[in-house]
Amino acid sequence: MKEIFKELKKNRWNYLFVLPAGIYTFIYGYATLPYMIIAFENFNYKKGIFSDWVGFENLKFFFGSTRVWEVTRNTILLNLYYIVFGTIITIALSLLINELKNKYFLKVAQSTLLFPYFISWVVVSYIIFALLSTDYGWVNSVRASLNMEKIQFYSDPKYWRTIIVSARIWKTAGYSSIIYLSVIAGIDKNLYEAAAIDGANRWQSIWRITIPLLMPTVCILLLMEIGKMFYGDFGMVYALIKDAGHLYPAVDVIDTYAFRLLRTTGNPSMSMAVGLYQSLVGFILVFTSNWIVRKKYPDGALF
Repeated sequence: MKEIFKELKKNRWNYLFVLPAGIYTFIYGYATLPYMIIAFENFNYKKGIFSDWVGFENLKFFFGSTRVWEVTRNTILLNLYYIVFGTIITIALSLLINELKNKYFLKVAQSTLLFPYFISWVVVSYIIFALLSTDYGWVNSVRASLNMEKIQFYSDPKYWRTIIVSARIWKTAGYSSIIYLSVIAGIDKNLYEAAAIDGANRWQSIWRITIPLLMPTVCILLLMEIGKMFYGDFGMVYALIKDAGHLYPAVDVIDTYAFRLLRTTGNPSMSMAVGLYQSLVGFILVFTSNWIVRKKYPDGALF
């Protein structure tokens, strides 16, 4: 106990700095956990978590819905596409940035790549609208100038999985590449010098040294992404498609479904049941994936 107080006193300003984040995490991450029980209750605002018990009725309602497999499939597919293509593009981006030698161009490139991460999804939705709008969008304006037929992007759901995955990669790839760049920066330079002496070119050094040493970090980040596979990024999807019901078959995810369910029924128990299903499957996914990685590639396991 004395060591704990000694540590708190020694680094009191550092702990004070993280205190707001700690309080936020405790309130919204842990203090709200008892409210998960309302998934099995008929929630009453006066009774709170002591509302009438209904067992699995709320889950039966969700699994009896015609939308359950649609939103589950969309959530998995969108996240799977993002994990696969996002990881490949992020690694490639970090390798390209690492090869830049001009420090001024490097600063401009890094700032440019980081900028989209700090733009809200609302602003991104207007950028996409400016590109894809049927009447005024840049894409259709170019197609019209070439006497090509305009594409009704906002009427046809088949385009939107590609649009949403591309928008997310564009927004996050630059920021995510920082992690890989920090790992690359920590690789012993003597390994590259030894490879050069043995006659390896730059591409062979990347393929034989950089990428293998990146793999433990790649595996850990992949496990974290798999754990969030059932998290559909409500802010992104809702900002981009809003309440366009005709686009739901391709992009409606569990998060947006739970939000609409709460908004239309006013019953938090049903929305909590959907959220509980989402959390349990994510929990199972991350533990199963970590078990597989630990068996095949121990250095890349998360725990």
